[in-house]
Amino acid sequence: MKRLLVLVALFFLLIFLGSSDRKLDFSFKNFGNLFKSEQPKSSSDEKIHIVSEESVITSVVDKVSPSVVTVSVMRSRSLGSIFEDNQFDPFDLFNSRQNQQQRVEQDIGTGFIVSKDGLIVTNKHVVSDTEAKYRVVTHGDKTYDVEKIYRDPTNDLAIIKIANGNLSPLEMGDSSRIKVGQLAIAIGTALGEFRNTVTVGVISGLGRGITAGSPFEGYVERLDNVLQTDAAINPGNSGGPLLNSAGQAVGVNVAVSAEGQNIGFALPINTVKDVLDQFQKSGGRFERPYLGVRYKMVTRDLALINEIPEGAFIQEVIEGSPAEKGGIQLEDIITKIDGKKVTEKTGGLAQIIAGKKIGDKASLEIWRDGETVSLNVTIGQSSGE
Repeated sequence: MKRLLVLVALFFLLIFLGSSDRKLDFSFKNFGNLFKSEQPKSSSDEKIHIVSEESVITSVVDKVSPSVVTVSVMRSRSLGSIFEDNQFDPFDLFNSRQNQQQRVEQDIGTGFIVSKDGLIVTNKHVVSDTEAKYRVVTHGDKTYDVEKIYRDPTNDLAIIKIANGNLSPLEMGDSSRIKVGQLAIAIGTALGEFRNTVTVGVISGLGRGITAGSPFEGYVERLDNVLQTDAAINPGNSGGPLLNSAGQAVGVNVAVSAEGQNIGFALPINTVKDVLDQFQKSGGRFERPYLGVRYKMVTRDLALINEIPEGAFIQEVIEGSPAEKGGIQLEDIITKIDGKKVTEKTGGLAQIIAGKKIGDKASLEIWRDGETVSLNVTIGQSSGE
């Protein structure tokens, strides 16, 4: 009797399972699957994802490479430095040539085309030597002499002009819509040797403030509101584009941290668009609001540690500048301009001054030797070429 009851129970159980959404399959091939958990996704899904990402990157590179250029400089050097191992050998055949000069060309940076008629954007520090002769090498290895250089006095940007009316401008995106974590692709002449080097990463941070450059190289500049990326940025990448997955420039590679790994920075492309717009409206000149100081931002942490207010700590006052005429001194801290606090959150000193018009009167609140001082300055004009 018990055996009969067991058989009846099994019969009804099989009917129930057979009527469910998951149909019974009594083949030996699938019988064991009834007792197994759901299997993980096959590796084919991962392969599809990887191939898709690679396709995005290769498509971007193919699209933008004709718009990315290498910037090189012509320099003179003694032939003796080439054969310096032999300079003390009286029988050396090259000794008689040691005082001769040789013109050499060295790749030093990157740029990208912004107009069909030959306007190219790069960093100001790439073309900082006003006495040097520069050249541009396009993706097809065609070389052009730089006819004119326009240097922005308030940003690490420069516009160079070459004689060519058939170039491919790079499409510019909108840096205000960038999100942390999105794909970032950099193209440039890494180490001044490897042209068209492609590196890939993500946007690591927004709104960073950095002090870029080196006093040993003749420039130090405060840059506010820059993008941070872990895409490898090397010397020689300066001036090259930082791109999104649509092949649009979202930044201009400008600096790399010497103290960390995979920490690079780029000027946001909206700054570049503003510069180009102003450049065109002024007839090919940079006319920018100008205060005339070199400074370092005092962050909240620095302020708390040193018991000083947040603001712009003045490291240098340019002779004859509006800052000097208005009474700004070394080691002053500018805390407010027209009632607006000067902090990294408000964009720093550079962004506040950039929002002024030439000739505007500005009221400054200064922290000096523990006391608050009020000054009035007239915003000047700085033009760069």
